[in-house]
Amino acid sequence: MLEKFSIPTESKATLVSIVCPGFKGHSTLDETEKSLDELRELLRTLGVVPQEQFIQHRKKLEAATVIGTGKLEDIAKKAKEDGSLFLALDFEITASQAKNLKKMTGMEVVDRCSIILEIFAKHAHTKEAKTQIEISRLEYMLPRLTALWTHFTRIRGGIGHRTGEGEQQLELDRRYVRERIRHYKKQLESVVISREEQRKRRTQNVISAAIVGYTNAGKSSLLNRLCKVDILEEDKLFSTLDSTCRTLNPDSKPPMVLVDTVGLLSNLPTQLISGFKSTLESAEFADLLVIVCDISDKNHDRHLNVVYEFLNELGIGDKEKFVVFNKSDRLLTMEEKLNAKLMLRTHPHSFLVSTFDDQDMIKLREYIIDFFLSKQKHYELLVPYADGEAHSQVTSKTNVISRTESESGIIYKVRAPEFIFLPLGLNKYLISTSSTSPTSTF
Repeated sequence: MLEKFSIPTESKATLVSIVCPGFKGHSTLDETEKSLDELRELLRTLGVVPQEQFIQHRKKLEAATVIGTGKLEDIAKKAKEDGSLFLALDFEITASQAKNLKKMTGMEVVDRCSIILEIFAKHAHTKEAKTQIEISRLEYMLPRLTALWTHFTRIRGGIGHRTGEGEQQLELDRRYVRERIRHYKKQLESVVISREEQRKRRTQNVISAAIVGYTNAGKSSLLNRLCKVDILEEDKLFSTLDSTCRTLNPDSKPPMVLVDTVGLLSNLPTQLISGFKSTLESAEFADLLVIVCDISDKNHDRHLNVVYEFLNELGIGDKEKFVVFNKSDRLLTMEEKLNAKLMLRTHPHSFLVSTFDDQDMIKLREYIIDFFLSKQKHYELLVPYADGEAHSQVTSKTNVISRTESESGIIYKVRAPEFIFLPLGLNKYLISTSSTSPTSTF
């Protein structure tokens, strides 16, 4: 009944945007140009070849077409000459606007939201991600169904008006889409419950750091180098959408893990905001946030602000964190290198790294491990020789700093998180307890 929208790969697209006061993300020429840069990358991720871009300055938006009709005619003429298959609009449009634009230009039109949805549909792998994207796609489609049925003739007759074939089919489709949305939301609830149970079990046994950042900042590359694994790495936006969890230090008690999260994006379509928040839940429960920023991107300061704003929306803006300015190997000019040093001064405890530099990765990995260890409590225990179970608990569940034999037993100096130590039942052997290490750099 309803087909998924599909943008042909290797096709050409002409980019269209606008500068208009009060239009979010497009109120100034600088904002619009940055957004268009991003749109080019989004299209490239789909395998589409971006052609020329057009920007119109307006005091207010044209209700029917957003862009003025005269400008649209010029854009359509040039786009057809360039061999563009469609117009890529760097903003969201309504169904009626899409219909009007198509009629006026004689070309297919796609907006920023549909392009992102297309990327998400192709790159999602887990059941949760696929379900959330399907909900977003259907919610995007629902108010636009009218445009899908304009080819039906409305049958009218008798006294007044009767619902015609097109209107009947339209109402059936609306009902179908609403039912599918309810179905997927119910399905998502069960997935979320299952994931929450898994998370509770996991957090009882590990401590974690979540890698967050703007899309294509190099988060997956960082995870690969720090954890010595092989997660997909591509120089494209949204190359990975699903959260990935890998062990950072298996030798510590408890094990330390890194979680790679979906990349963030500015001017995010409303249909996808809830999906992003659910995907970023792993960051909510992490003990530390590692914010990755592509220092070689000319918009890196803007990208960093988007990340901070999103963390505040999640209510975790105050969580302990530090910034990793990535891709230092791409800094070529003295001005770029100087700017990077200034960013380091502005952000305490930040790192300037290249994932291709082994020494950078060693230092960063040690820093994260030291952070976790510095947060653990220090315990001194005197365990009798005869209590073999207690000795086993100490050596297998805590980080032993020193071990000294005495007449009545072994004196252990250990460190461990409270949630690990307290259930071990070793309080009866406690000599002393001290809080976190005074050498903590956070």
